[in-house]
Amino acid sequence: MNGHLARRAFSGRRVLVGVCGGVAAYKAAEAVSALVQAGADVRVAMTPEATRFITPLTMEALSAQPVASDLFGGQRVQADGGEAHIALSDWPEAILVMPATANFIAKLAHGLADEMLSTTVLASSAPLLLAPAMHSRMWEQPATVDNVETVRGRGVAMVGPVSGRLASGDEGIGRLADLDEILRALRGVLGGERDMSGLAVVVSAGGTREPIDPVRYIGNRSSGMMGHALAAAAEARGARVTLVTTSAMPVPAGVEATRVDTAAEMAAAIGEHVQGADILVMAAAVADFRPRRRADRKLKKAEMSESLELERNDDILGSLGGAGRLVKVGFAAETHDVLDHAQEKLMAKGLDLIVANDVSDPSIGMGSADNAVSIIGRDGSREDLGRAPKMEIADHVLDAALGVLRASGRGERVS
Repeated sequence: MNGHLARRAFSGRRVLVGVCGGVAAYKAAEAVSALVQAGADVRVAMTPEATRFITPLTMEALSAQPVASDLFGGQRVQADGGEAHIALSDWPEAILVMPATANFIAKLAHGLADEMLSTTVLASSAPLLLAPAMHSRMWEQPATVDNVETVRGRGVAMVGPVSGRLASGDEGIGRLADLDEILRALRGVLGGERDMSGLAVVVSAGGTREPIDPVRYIGNRSSGMMGHALAAAAEARGARVTLVTTSAMPVPAGVEATRVDTAAEMAAAIGEHVQGADILVMAAAVADFRPRRRADRKLKKAEMSESLELERNDDILGSLGGAGRLVKVGFAAETHDVLDHAQEKLMAKGLDLIVANDVSDPSIGMGSADNAVSIIGRDGSREDLGRAPKMEIADHVLDAALGVLRASGRGERVS
């Protein structure tokens, strides 16, 4: 699911996930799983109707915590004599209710509490985020509109619903928001200081495609996953992020994206976006060469063997020079003498940091969800990272870039 969730956003945070009775209840399981994987401490409360769509046992397995679902069951009274919904209401730093049904929103608007989730929410002072999901006719019903306005007026945050195909097969508004959007909204509700707030970060991603003719190009195996992970991680840490990408992957929530194909297009976009930026991370695999001429029709094999001539692309990183306060981070994908080649590239291009990765193993690096890298600094420092998910690698790279920014005196905008 969510390749765009950085651990820094939720690690150590206490989140109560409330689940109401709707078809979209199964998506709450994805949210619980994603939050737990991000290091959050998660507990779950369910309405009786929710347990008809997804079992408490599933939520208990995902959260590794007992599930509160029966107001009058054995869990009602705690060992210390306290009632379960009161004890649970004191625990979270934030409450996410997904899906929030029309019935639950109505109860919330009118202060009704007749089951475990509604009693817990009513008793809690934690920030509350609702992710509604229902048929468009229910969402647009005047009573629901009024109830939504009422709870929003009391400071309750809301994400979605969005338009799309509904469980009934109809098209319209009422579909649960995408999980990345929900988690991003939850991060905002949780608050807290993020260590890259105030910084502008530019990230490149993917492999450039240099056209030979209308159907062929010179390219490489870069998927763009590492660059997209870096952009998502920087955004989760509070940065204003611009992603220049060749990849068709979804753009991480909250990230501004410019889509390009060729090295020349990437160079132009990077040159524009680094103006005023603090950090540039060039994770893209940029082609060194391009065809000297692009044919306007599909070439035949004989024509290609006779006429395909190459010329060198401009060096994007090298062309930036000192670039003022910009901290420049490059990537070196190598198959042999990895550290030596990376060190040469670090110095030749005037980088602050270079991330060296051995791509001789096809199971890691390009096209893989994992990576194993060495982060080498211009000051001679080196951090070796074994195989890990690219989101985890991304945070280490950003840690190193942030360290350079602060050490150089260029990080006065860092909160």
